[in-house]
Amino acid sequence: MPDWEKRFRAPRVGLPQWALDAPDRSLFVSNATGTFELYTWDRASGEQRQATDRPNGTVAGTLSPDGAWVWWFADTDGDEFGVWRRQPFGGGPDEPAVPGLGPSFPAGLAQGRDGTVVVGRMTEEDGSTIHVARPGAEPVEIYRHRQSAGVGDLSHDGTLLAVEHTEHGDAMHSAVRVVRLDGSTVAELDDTEGGTKELGLSVLGFAPVDGDTRLLIGHQRRGRWEPMIWDPVTGEQSEPDLDLPGDVHAEWYPDASGLLIEHSHQARSELWRYDLAGGTSARMETPPGTISGATARPDGSAEYLWSSAAEPPQIRSSTGAVVLEPPGMRAPSSVPVTDAWVDGPGGLVHALVQTPPDGSGPFPTVFEIHGGPTAHDTDAFAAGPAAWLDHGFAVVRVNYRGSTGYGREWTDALKHRIGLIELEDIAAVREWAVSSGLADPERLVLTGGSWGGYLTLLGLGVQPESWAVGVAAVPVADYVAAYEDEMEALKAMDRTLLGGTPQEVPKRWSASSPITYVDRVRAPVYISAGVNDPRCPIRQIENYVDRLAARDAPHEVYRYDAGHGSLVVEERIKQVAQEIRFARQHLKPLP
Repeated sequence: MPDWEKRFRAPRVGLPQWALDAPDRSLFVSNATGTFELYTWDRASGEQRQATDRPNGTVAGTLSPDGAWVWWFADTDGDEFGVWRRQPFGGGPDEPAVPGLGPSFPAGLAQGRDGTVVVGRMTEEDGSTIHVARPGAEPVEIYRHRQSAGVGDLSHDGTLLAVEHTEHGDAMHSAVRVVRLDGSTVAELDDTEGGTKELGLSVLGFAPVDGDTRLLIGHQRRGRWEPMIWDPVTGEQSEPDLDLPGDVHAEWYPDASGLLIEHSHQARSELWRYDLAGGTSARMETPPGTISGATARPDGSAEYLWSSAAEPPQIRSSTGAVVLEPPGMRAPSSVPVTDAWVDGPGGLVHALVQTPPDGSGPFPTVFEIHGGPTAHDTDAFAAGPAAWLDHGFAVVRVNYRGSTGYGREWTDALKHRIGLIELEDIAAVREWAVSSGLADPERLVLTGGSWGGYLTLLGLGVQPESWAVGVAAVPVADYVAAYEDEMEALKAMDRTLLGGTPQEVPKRWSASSPITYVDRVRAPVYISAGVNDPRCPIRQIENYVDRLAARDAPHEVYRYDAGHGSLVVEERIKQVAQEIRFARQHLKPLP
């Protein structure tokens, strides 16, 4: 078995979450069976059990506070539209978790210690709704709005609910409202000032102590994400005294004595502990790389999921121990990344570069473009780029304008000219890669999934002479048709990004849609699409493919029975093999 396949097949485990009142009971995601599913783990006995088993996998789940129940979201073949179900922690039949609520797209979930549950839902008919279900009673709707909104967190005593909402119409910048469980408002925090300022808030969690009404909030007031503590009852606000240059995420320690700080800067991350009483912070020893999630344990330790581009993921503890080892074979290592900082039209663009271990440039080079767009590539282990490297390609990943991790202005810069702005940054990095001798200009592959797939198709039409091959996974291809068919939350995001609906600002939608430029595409195009995808629906992809076929443009389409990507390992391997085969088939042969 080649190393690139081993990296996909090697069993992986996600960061375990634990029941708040039963910390020995944990839930994690693993691909041990070849499909990503939920597993329970009793830390006291060491027993692990597969909790879900579905053809297309399951990754959305949580534990009840007492650890008695596993909750999981049941959609249909990856369409993300469904209901919450539950089963006993020790095993047993599944049952509807909240009878009386029909299928929807999920918009958050919070559980109280008395069995009360708060469920966020989103549908095309109703917009965003929030429902409270008390034990033995029918669920009651306490919130409704056409704009995006969702459940943030429930206070430890179950009396206060934090709601993130975008009633002001800016889906990129949420406000926070704290309400009682009858829906009446306690307090509102809106840094957008009614949608007039591009400043978002995020709910990070109530203090995990009875009678403590403090809420941990993420804010962007100084141009990046930072934490603060807000008491919605008294109105008091305070901020930890941190002097860190990047984005900062935080969560409470279980006794509310301090905050676990996750600091992300220039595609790498680290952990700190902040002591609230003393106002002091201390850095934890973690290896260079990326922390893809962390949680504070009752004993004062922190557990985190760590990896680097060269080394596969591990679940580690601040005590120095490895918390949870996946069974069986370990994924082979890959190639470290180097950093490139390139002058772009909007400022310095950060790119992560990997080159094959053998040979020297110029290499055939893959520009692998991340999705989101509100995400960014990091120095983390990824089987996809490693597969291209094993086949002799250099890999360049660009954190274009629109990416997170480089400040609010960088993230928000793409409004109204979406796609085109990102391509300007990609073009600048492409020019650097060619002029530096890294990349062979005749053998450049543009590829990506989701938003990265969208940028791939758009780039092939807007920059037709720049790319030899395009490989787009689950892309936006016909933006107007995608808007008509996609899930409600994404419709709101698209209106924010483009400044209105297709009817209100048609020129912007046309300028940013790949299908506008489809007749300019010269490179052979490979497209993969999930037939149940609610984010990049299949109809709009078929529209684009029909236009390619009408002029006999070289292309290949692979449709698979899932949603926005696959959770099945063999399916993912099949897709990567086809992508690499297609690229090699259509590129000039290696010298």
